Amino acid sequence: MIFARWLAAAVLVAFAAGVLAGEPATIELRSLSPEGEFEYDEATSVATSPTGVEIVYGDARLTARRVRFHRDSGEVTAEGDVRLFRGAELWTAEELTYNFQTRVLRSASFRAGVRPFFTGGEGLTGNLTNQTHTATHAFVTTDDFSAPGLRVKARTLTFVPGQYIETRGATLMLGKVPVFYLPRYRHYFDRNPNSFEIKPGYRSLYGPYLLTAYNWSPSTNLETSVRLDLRQKRGVGTGLDLRGNLGRLGTNDLSTYFTYDNEPGTNSIGEDINPHRWWVRLGHSAFLRTNLTFRGLLRAQSDEYVVRDFFEREYREDPQPQSYANLNQFWSNFSLDVLAQGQLFDFYETVERLPDIKLTGTRQQLGVSPFYYESESSAAYLRRRFAYHVEPEYAAFRADTYHQLLLPQTFFGWLTVTPRAGGRFTWYGEQEGDDTLLESEERWVFNTGAEVSTKASRLWRGVENRLLDVRGLRHILEPSVNYVFVPDPSVEPTRLPQFDYEMDSFRLLPVDYPDYNAIDSINSQNAIRFGLRNRLQTQRRGGVEHLFNWGMLLDWRLDPRPDQRTYGDLYSEFEFRPRSWLLLSSEIRYDINETTVRMANHTLSLEPGDLWSWRFGHRYLESWPGEGPESGNNLFISSLRFKLNENWSFRAVQYYEARDGNMDEQFYVVQRDFRSWTGALVFRMRNPRYGDDDYTIAAMLSLKAAPRYGLNSDRDYHYSLFD
Repeated sequence: MIFARWLAAAVLVAFAAGVLAGEPATIELRSLSPEGEFEYDEATSVATSPTGVEIVYGDARLTARRVRFHRDSGEVTAEGDVRLFRGAELWTAEELTYNFQTRVLRSASFRAGVRPFFTGGEGLTGNLTNQTHTATHAFVTTDDFSAPGLRVKARTLTFVPGQYIETRGATLMLGKVPVFYLPRYRHYFDRNPNSFEIKPGYRSLYGPYLLTAYNWSPSTNLETSVRLDLRQKRGVGTGLDLRGNLGRLGTNDLSTYFTYDNEPGTNSIGEDINPHRWWVRLGHSAFLRTNLTFRGLLRAQSDEYVVRDFFEREYREDPQPQSYANLNQFWSNFSLDVLAQGQLFDFYETVERLPDIKLTGTRQQLGVSPFYYESESSAAYLRRRFAYHVEPEYAAFRADTYHQLLLPQTFFGWLTVTPRAGGRFTWYGEQEGDDTLLESEERWVFNTGAEVSTKASRLWRGVENRLLDVRGLRHILEPSVNYVFVPDPSVEPTRLPQFDYEMDSFRLLPVDYPDYNAIDSINSQNAIRFGLRNRLQTQRRGGVEHLFNWGMLLDWRLDPRPDQRTYGDLYSEFEFRPRSWLLLSSEIRYDINETTVRMANHTLSLEPGDLWSWRFGHRYLESWPGEGPESGNNLFISSLRFKLNENWSFRAVQYYEARDGNMDEQFYVVQRDFRSWTGALVFRMRNPRYGDDDYTIAAMLSLKAAPRYGLNSDRDYHYSLFD
């Protein structure tokens, strides 16, 4: 028996030379002890160490207390707390035989894991021909636990590394209770696992309901989901979802849903909705070649409320969806877009673009000159169609081209001045409409102006404050002044068809071109926009964080139009983070002429750790001009999440409207972690101003190996739990 540290190197050289001559990789044998020592018997080729020895070859690594290897075959027999790491796989056993050359392994009793699956069994044998491993009295589970609560117990198990795992004569077990029998089940590692979704519940609008889905991946490039929903008041609904990957031809996403609704209700103009209700969404995206992409989306539905009634998450994200097809070609300084958009149904207002072709020149230097150039040119046939034909529709051909020159200059090494001058020409063809036919128009627009800005900063390295978690300070101040002059265009906006028009917004609109893109609403302008960005930064958690970040904008109109005042609204965005887990954010739009707040949005976020978090916010919106008092908001929002222990958590969300003292919505969730599953009991109550109160209670289970929602997705979008 030889006991020496240097023997590890000798064994490595001998084993590599004798076993794998000519192979690109070598086998390494080393000890896991801090001293790097182990016992080695040359006569029996046995290496032993109380702390374990390790053999490494390629992507395989084996550890055990005792190993015996054969130089000629490359086979290793390991004993005592054996662990074999092979790529993403982990195999454990008390005794295991593995061939590093053929990658075949054998074991009387074993456990293995390839996340999210874990398996175990007896009599593991390998087939050298097809690299197949088989075992008897085996099980498969997603529960990474010594005694899994949910598992598939199988008579035989077949495992092909990197490809699939298959069970025969299997039974799904919940603890010691058999649930149902599976004659044969195969899972491919390159596909998402097949799974069921079952969500029972009760909702005032539905009565008792049961929402189910079966998710199936028939191939590596196709995923399917079949829905079957039962709602006691509304009836039966069914749907099919397909998600396909066509390689270079792109990806497809198809969703369909059909139902016969027993209580369809009425639409926004008081007409009865057809009980045969349906919804189809087809999306396609493809990278046809370098810098050439296609994106298309088709959304069709039977009526304006079908998505609201049955797919709340989809409706809240986009209550008035559009269908379009867009082809984009990008070059280093230019991009070309071809957009087609139409109105498929008359219950949504749409500006049809049949098509809209746009060439954009990004800001670029003209040769070696100090001048920069940017442009936007488009040609489109446009038709504006109103919902339910409440107003006459109109259409026209429009060709528009805009070009601008800029001369950025830096003075004194700190002052940036960028004068600019641009011009726009727009031609409108004869306007076609239900009640009007206008002749063609030519419009010329000139613009000029200059932006002056600077950036000043100062660093205090030695400043520290434990209360505010400050380790050094850096103050950055960025003031800017942007002057814009646009004389009266040759044609007033009131004489032009309005396709791309200025829309009311609580955020300030851009004042210079081409950022201001309401082509048909361009009017005279003589204004100065003052801006100030004020930031204070410190070092936290190995990086740089904003202690506060404050930005302000204000417009001074030197020659206001009749519909304008001398001073625009003051807009402010502010964030204050006194600790990494504490954030106060504020967004305000203040009318300095009437000394009133038009918009205020404040949020306090506390996330001190994994135990609990709380967000409290207030959102105030002034009543919209001409829309009545119901168009505004004075809303308070609270969202509390509390982790009771490792298994239980609780969350509560409330929306309180202070204008009339109405609790618009309440939402409560109790969640339980079942190791391989997560469960939730959800209660929601909505108090709409028009119609009956809406109560919902739902229960749901989600397998961790195939989660229905992303991490924390239900925290920000809690209504996603109901469809």
